[in-house]
Amino acid sequence: MAKLFVNGGIGNACLHCLKTWSSCEILSVSTLQTQVVRTLMRPVGKETGGQVSKNNTGLKAIDLVQRERESKVKSKSRKIPKTDNFKETHTAVSPVQHRVSQLKQLSQQLQNVHPNVLAKALHKSIIFQNQDVIAINKPYGVPLHDSTDATTSIKNVLPVLAKMVHGMRTETRLHICHSLDKDTTGTLLLAQTEEAADHIHSLFKALQMERKYWAVVVGVPVPSEGVVDIPVIEREVTGAQPHFKMGLSPLFRTSDNGEGVTRVRANRSARSAVTNYRVLDSTHGCSLVELQPITAVKHQLRVHMAFALGCPILGDHKYAHWNKLAPQQLPEGVLRRLGLEQSKARHLPLHLHHRQLTVPGFRGHRELIVSSRLPRFLTSTLQRLHISLPDKNGTETDIQTHQ
Repeated sequence: MAKLFVNGGIGNACLHCLKTWSSCEILSVSTLQTQVVRTLMRPVGKETGGQVSKNNTGLKAIDLVQRERESKVKSKSRKIPKTDNFKETHTAVSPVQHRVSQLKQLSQQLQNVHPNVLAKALHKSIIFQNQDVIAINKPYGVPLHDSTDATTSIKNVLPVLAKMVHGMRTETRLHICHSLDKDTTGTLLLAQTEEAADHIHSLFKALQMERKYWAVVVGVPVPSEGVVDIPVIEREVTGAQPHFKMGLSPLFRTSDNGEGVTRVRANRSARSAVTNYRVLDSTHGCSLVELQPITAVKHQLRVHMAFALGCPILGDHKYAHWNKLAPQQLPEGVLRRLGLEQSKARHLPLHLHHRQLTVPGFRGHRELIVSSRLPRFLTSTLQRLHISLPDKNGTETDIQTHQ
């Protein structure tokens, strides 16, 4: 008795000791079935002229393998009920999980990519260019300079970006003109010459650059428009997760009888911080606020909103609590509209966007105003919260660049 072992695919057959006019047994190695089929193998000889006769019922190995495949498919199909409502449990995704995946897709695209990929994305995000400066719409989560939690930075890919803009043989060097936090999106100015970079740096240092940010905040600031003038200082927070964060260092405190205020001695380490703000729209316990920093202090917008006005920026987990590091706690109504649970709130990105930058005229240029569009995750949040943008149609106005 000869045995033909078939192991799943065409060509995976082993034939042992097959003789003419011998009985052949087909065995499936994968399923270890016994006696699948029996047949007679007729030799090819002179009687048939080198061909198998019409009356011969012999099967080719390829036909047997095909039968084995079909039998496996049928056996699997019997195990799965074919009903209209059938869904595999391991592929089911809850609405909350889907929302988390959506947030990751919208906000975590360029954190750990190849430098060339980042440079190409920055090239596509250019919103203004002349012989002195280039303005780009900075993506979320990408640091300006090297950091331990990112594989690349905007500074590292500037040589590649320069070649994409001016050609492979260019000698142009791009320079970062101002700071912008890793998780802040929006207008970023790059100088194309050292002279332009020095001039813009001096404008920022002299506080002559007008900057406007848009932020989605939790709560509604009262009053709806005003000025926050409270110094900011960096402090060490002790506890389970020791860390440093900025905090308020007020010059006045409420008197003991609660009827007035008393001036206190200023901390020498504190820095003056002034922020203009106005509410653009508010609903369902959240607001869209325009912030205009008069000074340039690290995290001053986030600190003033969270600790001075009591309306933290959505997704600001660093300043959600003044004495610890923990995900932001959100009201139930806000979570419901965002399609999240409190345990998933940590996936919310910082909703702070550098909307507009005004550069005073220099080197024969007129005043330059550069505006950048909101990122997709921020516009999605506004739609979910039913917050309108400040224009006639309730949609974001076109990018306007004036020179």
